[in-house]
Amino acid sequence: MNITVEPQNKIVIIGAGISGLTIAYLLNKLGFDITVLEKKTEPGGSIETSFEKGFLFDRGPNSGLETHPLIGQLVEELGLQNELVYANKEGNKRYILKNNELHPLPMSPPAFIKTKLFSPAAKLRLLTEPLMKRSKDGYYQSISEFVKRRLGKEFLDYAINPFVAGVYAGNPDELSVKSAFPKLYELEEKYGGLIIGTLRSVRERKKRAEKSKQSAKMFSFKNGMHIFPRAITEHLNNKVRLECEVTSIQKNGNGFTINYQQEGKEKTVDCNKIISAIPSYVAANLLNNFDEELTKHLNEVYYPPVLVLYLSYKKEDIGQPLDGFGFLIPSNERKSFLGAIWSSVIFPNRSDDKSAVFTLFVGGARDPEVGSIDKEILIAKVKKEFEDIMKITGEPTFVTYRYWSKAIPQYNIGYIEHEKYFDEFEKQNPGIFLAGNYRGGISIGDCIKSAQGVVEKIRTN
Repeated sequence: MNITVEPQNKIVIIGAGISGLTIAYLLNKLGFDITVLEKKTEPGGSIETSFEKGFLFDRGPNSGLETHPLIGQLVEELGLQNELVYANKEGNKRYILKNNELHPLPMSPPAFIKTKLFSPAAKLRLLTEPLMKRSKDGYYQSISEFVKRRLGKEFLDYAINPFVAGVYAGNPDELSVKSAFPKLYELEEKYGGLIIGTLRSVRERKKRAEKSKQSAKMFSFKNGMHIFPRAITEHLNNKVRLECEVTSIQKNGNGFTINYQQEGKEKTVDCNKIISAIPSYVAANLLNNFDEELTKHLNEVYYPPVLVLYLSYKKEDIGQPLDGFGFLIPSNERKSFLGAIWSSVIFPNRSDDKSAVFTLFVGGARDPEVGSIDKEILIAKVKKEFEDIMKITGEPTFVTYRYWSKAIPQYNIGYIEHEKYFDEFEKQNPGIFLAGNYRGGISIGDCIKSAQGVVEKIRTN
């Protein structure tokens, strides 16, 4: 057995997703001795980009929202200004499927009045929202219950239900409004209502130099989202070690010993702080010998399966005008997929000029059986439904997919109890920090903001 023992007084980050890499970058900038261990051959976690036959396919997150100033700072310091691209203005237009027709989601009061997406009764119901009282049990309320109470069922069905599918691949009946949509929950708790709260909270965000997700710019990179984690990895150089699978962690005096495998060899590294930036179900196995109750909480965070389908067609074969971000599908429309992003409309360099490419999402918490269905049969069904909606007459010129057996962590009702336990575990086990998209939000922007929070904890401990 080949054992390599390295010096103590350092920090090890397990996982080179965007959370782990951002933490590593910020700690390195502050002068901390850091090492990142990543199991995969490439950094980025769920951020994957592939190039094939002239097409660019983001197999995980396809974009981010510039909600926090740290994002722009990282782009500048990593020298990615020339790679950074913002979504075309056409991407501001988003469609919702209703009765097998695409309706633009209204983004202004005049558009809301004119839209056929909501009935006159639903529009009047929305105007009564400021009159609604606070809920007495909002702490354990689903986003479905919350929206239905404040805005009405029709708004839930044709706005929030598809939105939840697009963001979380989730089920609004199960997602916690407090945990999954904390800012929405805060608008009611702090201001008494959504409309009034939205107006008043704008000032507070300006003071923090933050932007709401509704007003933040959507960004990606000319050569795909993987450019971001790859740039951080290159900046950190040999401090990021790929193909290193952590097998166990032990307490070692005032620090820890991490055992891992690299190229078939057993290796160890000693450190005084560990940051776990891997999915909760992976962390559960590594930290089991520290706290069995923690393992239970980590394993109870649900990750539904999602199939990401990528389709290319000749533009001349598409009857639907390509003038938007894409569309989302409410569950009561009973389709086999959650929605589609019109990838080549939003960002450049996704296809040639004669083609249009689309990214479709299948499964999620709405349809967790997706993992047990024959992929070829499923794709054929989804493709047919998509072609009907988009009025496509020709066959796709390129088809590929990426299946994630455990995709996006769900902040379901009761998640707040997990979060409390994670906080308590960190207090009882100084030197171990839990990070990743199952804490603090699932988006790229949320992960970067949460990473900054972890770094602040380390600085002050």
